[in-house]
Amino acid sequence: MATMQEWLDRLEREGDLKVIEEPCDVDLEIAHIAYVEVKRSPSRVLLFKRPVNRAKGIEYDMPVVMNMFADFEVTKKIFGRHPDEIASEIEELMHLRPPEGLVAKLSLLPKLFALKNVFPRRLKQKGLCQQTIKIASQVDLDELPILKTWPKDGGPFITMGQVYTRSLDGKMQNLGMYRLQQYDKRRLGMHWQIHKDASHFFDQYKEAGKRMPVTVAIGGDPLYIWCGQAPLPYGMFELMLYGFVRGEPARLVKSITNDIWIPEDADIVIEGEVDPQELEIEGPFGDHTGYYTLKEPYPVMDVTAVTMKQNPVYQATVVGKPPLEDKYMGWGTERIFLPLLKTTAPDLIDYHMPENGVFHNLIMAKMQTHYKGHARQFMHAFWGVGQMSFVKHALFVGSEAPELTEYEALTEHILNRVSPERILITDGIVDALDHSSPETLVGGKLGLDATGGEIEEGVESLLDDEKLLDAMRAIDDSVVGLRQYFTHTKNPVVVVTYKKSRCLQEFFDEAASLHRHIKILVVVDAERNSLDNVYMLVWRVTNNIDALRDVRKEPFIMIDATDKNELDGYKREWPGDVVCDEEVLKSLRERGLLDIDEAFIERFGLL
Repeated sequence: MATMQEWLDRLEREGDLKVIEEPCDVDLEIAHIAYVEVKRSPSRVLLFKRPVNRAKGIEYDMPVVMNMFADFEVTKKIFGRHPDEIASEIEELMHLRPPEGLVAKLSLLPKLFALKNVFPRRLKQKGLCQQTIKIASQVDLDELPILKTWPKDGGPFITMGQVYTRSLDGKMQNLGMYRLQQYDKRRLGMHWQIHKDASHFFDQYKEAGKRMPVTVAIGGDPLYIWCGQAPLPYGMFELMLYGFVRGEPARLVKSITNDIWIPEDADIVIEGEVDPQELEIEGPFGDHTGYYTLKEPYPVMDVTAVTMKQNPVYQATVVGKPPLEDKYMGWGTERIFLPLLKTTAPDLIDYHMPENGVFHNLIMAKMQTHYKGHARQFMHAFWGVGQMSFVKHALFVGSEAPELTEYEALTEHILNRVSPERILITDGIVDALDHSSPETLVGGKLGLDATGGEIEEGVESLLDDEKLLDAMRAIDDSVVGLRQYFTHTKNPVVVVTYKKSRCLQEFFDEAASLHRHIKILVVVDAERNSLDNVYMLVWRVTNNIDALRDVRKEPFIMIDATDKNELDGYKREWPGDVVCDEEVLKSLRERGLLDIDEAFIERFGLL
């Protein structure tokens, strides 16, 4: 176990840490610098030594660390080894057999003995996190360098908080990673999505008419925060996973003003309670989808105490358009939880969630098929497993397919196997952050079975881009641009930029006449989308479609990935893109804190 400061010292020695001495504002500046840095390859962990809040006239006495999971190599260091090695250990334990003979029994002892480290250890004394204690009227959240990360955010948010809660009967404790909006000096908004364990506990307290204790830890061992987002089964305390990965138990101390136990080496601890009857508007917030989460009522945490270690470090993250720090946290989760997913889908070989599919929007899986309909069986299995149930688009390939991270080769493989008959469109639960579905929490899902052989027929008459664009414009002069991708496959992808003034379904009715020249048509808004930027097009399309409404299969596959509005019968508020503040970006570039050009800004959709 190492403290946050010990981790920073190590990362600095090994060249993985960039220290920024110049004062940087918690209002946008720190987040914008971190947002740019993590998009570089390789990127580094950032330590801001002199955070300030110019609007409030505050110079903070603690540094801010950002991008703790800066890249694959840093993430491996935090885990202590490659995540695949951890997955292998889990898989080995899941397949243990009763040993036969003395030698086999003795060889099993080290594995069983190591499992004692899974269970957290409760300490009787106070922890490092309680070297400084402030309670009641002494509490002032303005003393913490809480960041405002995006221009339209509803305020400053704690973004790397380890949120510890317990069930009403005290038998279960949970660690989750939820954002918390700072309302004032003593109150925080609790963004508990309906499918999270903490929300289930909240329901228990609400039904009983009791106030709910909550403790939020910041900093300490970076592995704590990763454990908080790990998709463990309901009722399993996430710090047991910490003990398994670290090989030593988490050391816990009791909070000062409630009975919740938290890591003794955390840098900062915020204790409080939630009145189940009190809700307040939380948001907007620039979220990991790359869109703003809209304003909604959420519970409020009344802070009863703030404790911290001497010389604490405040840890934060920034989310928005990919790639970001969650790419590397998600990579660890993806690899480590593969053996557990195989228990539900035993013929699964591998799976991968590309970061520009923002995880819940796109999953690709490789499987060993044994019978007709096997892939469809897998689709339903995936959509019924924990957090996998929120995935909107699932693509399945056979064992002979390229590696799932070889994107170009894999795309070619899939496009040679796409046909309307191999597409399943259904409905189900979707992530609370999904904005494309007609209603919250429920929307369309798409599964593609690309496990079979290549289809026989390709495009009947392939046109070049210029001729096809002319044909499109003859149908509708709102078509702005057109690009065809993978024209050598059986299913070239035609992407059209469109200046929308009517429902796209009407355009699709007319575009059907081009069936001899098109197999797959994708339409995006002309504004904010570039046909040269495939990475961001994938991000846009997987975010913007609800398969039940936006995908047609006849006479060819048509996908409406435009922003939805009243023209489409869309009744909800469509959120805006997360983009940087132009003046802040300009200032950081002029001060030499950012070294980026216009191509970089365009590539990642910064403005």
